[in-house]
Amino acid sequence: MSEPKSEQKPTGWTILAVSSVSLIMTLGNSMLIPILPQMRSALELTQFQVSLTITVFSVVGAIFIPLLGYLSDRFSRKAVIIPALSFYAAGGLLAGLAPLFSTQHAYAWILVGRILQGMGAAGTTPLAMALAGDLFKGGKASKVLGLVEASNGMGKVLSPIIGSSLAILTWYAAFFAYPLVSLPSLILIWLFVKENKKQEKPLPFSQYLRGLLTVYKEEGRWLFSCYLTGAVCLFTLFGILFYLSEVLEKTYKINGVLKGGILAIPLLVMCTTAFLTGLVIKKDHRRMKKLILLGLMLMTVSFASLVLITNLYAFIGVLLLSSLGTGLVLPCLNSLITGVVSQSRRGFVTSLYGSIRFLGVALGPPAFGWLMDWSRTGMFLVTAALAFFTALLILRTVQVEKEEPLHREDRGERGKNR
Repeated sequence: MSEPKSEQKPTGWTILAVSSVSLIMTLGNSMLIPILPQMRSALELTQFQVSLTITVFSVVGAIFIPLLGYLSDRFSRKAVIIPALSFYAAGGLLAGLAPLFSTQHAYAWILVGRILQGMGAAGTTPLAMALAGDLFKGGKASKVLGLVEASNGMGKVLSPIIGSSLAILTWYAAFFAYPLVSLPSLILIWLFVKENKKQEKPLPFSQYLRGLLTVYKEEGRWLFSCYLTGAVCLFTLFGILFYLSEVLEKTYKINGVLKGGILAIPLLVMCTTAFLTGLVIKKDHRRMKKLILLGLMLMTVSFASLVLITNLYAFIGVLLLSSLGTGLVLPCLNSLITGVVSQSRRGFVTSLYGSIRFLGVALGPPAFGWLMDWSRTGMFLVTAALAFFTALLILRTVQVEKEEPLHREDRGERGKNR
């Protein structure tokens, strides 16, 4: 499909608008992790119940990401992003108001609000990246996509600190932050993003689904390994943060901004490593595979070693090895998945990848909550085994060339890919 010429000359405000959207999804879960222990006590919830506030958001987001991706192709990115931001803000407002009006039913209404937020979050970061590709070309596109990723990473670092700071006022104050951060982004998108008008007939939904099936028939083995690896990275990241949040509050009586700052340390290491990894991998697929394997082995060693460590400082130090590993893995997975699939199929593959990553986030807190009740030692050994298993999958299924191969469509034949 040929692309129409851009109808606008992108400005700094346009770049700010696109980058701001990526920040929104990041705040969805990370900002709440520091307040979960207080929420559990205030509403008299079980460990599993409180973890569902993370899970429902992520599961709904995972379901809606491919659908909203298709709708943005059929209509426009802007036509989907603006309602998505509105849903995200409304869900946060509902969750924040629930404890004020009905303590008895507050938990149920909070879950409803989180469902609305999950629907809205599905139209944020994935579509921000697509929008950057639509509006900017060449080196400019790479720079803007870098800013989108930086915005996402910065949100991961700041969100625990913001959540802990707001919890000083009251545990549900963090929910009111969602409409406050969504509104400026919505206004920026509305005013400064001018998209191309659709000039060709959009892809029917049935053909969209058939495209997904075709991709997985041809590329299924190695894509499954990469998808699972991405999900495992985020599953372990958010699961460990959930565990650390509980330990800081229960064992060490650390709350507030200090707690948020400690939770931000692993995220900062991960984001910094991911940024630097993105600079060095370029199109070298062999290097990507090596870094993925190195990252997974660092995660394996880190999680296995945590069984023996009880001192808080030593625990965080060893935990940072897993954050370093995650930061090595994720950029390489992103490049592999987007680089070896043709443009006509890339939207299908990357949107489903985003969904599965979201499911990893969703399953982390409740799974670690259950594992914490079962056995601390078992929790870390299971996590280490999971990272090691995905390393074996990558080693066996991802066969790479040094440089990015031509897509099958470009070669005009069905050659060996992965």
